[in-house]
Amino acid sequence: MMSQANLVLDTRVFLGEGPIWDQEQEKLWWINIFQGELYCFDPKRNENTRYSMGQQIGTVVLRESGGLAVALEKGFYGFDPTDGELNLILDPEPDHPGNRFNDGKCDPTGRFWAGTMEKAEEKATGSLYCLDQQGKCHARETGIFISNGITWTQDGKTMYYIDSPTRKVDAYEFDLETGNISSRRTAIEIPEGLGYPDGMAIDVNDDLWIAMWGGWCVAKFDPRNGKLLETIDLPVANVTACAFGGAELNELFITTARKGIPDEELGKQPHAGSLFHAVTDVTGTTFAKYGG
Repeated sequence: MMSQANLVLDTRVFLGEGPIWDQEQEKLWWINIFQGELYCFDPKRNENTRYSMGQQIGTVVLRESGGLAVALEKGFYGFDPTDGELNLILDPEPDHPGNRFNDGKCDPTGRFWAGTMEKAEEKATGSLYCLDQQGKCHARETGIFISNGITWTQDGKTMYYIDSPTRKVDAYEFDLETGNISSRRTAIEIPEGLGYPDGMAIDVNDDLWIAMWGGWCVAKFDPRNGKLLETIDLPVANVTACAFGGAELNELFITTARKGIPDEELGKQPHAGSLFHAVTDVTGTTFAKYGG
């Protein structure tokens, strides 16, 4: 089954990423990585508010205590959008100036997971970090090339994770109490011609919706057997991430990028870097908030 995404916001940013839906406010948070910009999109008013982070931003999550938490180039921060104040929580890599944070999300208990990557994208110098509710940080994986999508099943017993160049989605046994991960295995191998897996979302059936960099689509997979179930096609090649939102959580918001597209190709993809939207026949899940 194939369907088509529609343009919802013609932003044309260099590297759009990290969408999360704020169900209470009925707004979408998303980011422009290299410009260090955080956006808040209000679908009802068709307004997109911009916040400058002052450094590259990898991901954003909601926070139990109010406001947001973000993984920036130089660590984890709290951010209050009402006054624009940023407060450093912790920088786990002060000795790795060539790295930056990339994708991340919160697990069901409120730990903030985010991974790093080398800015030059030449060596596997990244790690996957878990920031707990007490502000302590633990490296759960090392030797990561491009740390990307991460999510958890409804029962919280399985964590899915993407290191993009591997063209795989890995699954771990997840300990909700401790946050420990174990028994890493390959859940999905991306078929040839579909690009590289980037950010992802999970629905109430525990199927994965994966943004495909270079694949012109979001691809839905059953991670229990690795089968491709359907695609949502886009008019741009580099699809970066997706998130369920809307009043019924059945709307998929999709970010894209202009990065990696030659100038002579951009004329064929004028809306690369814009925000897209598709209505699905399934509901997604709410986003866990950082508990620290």
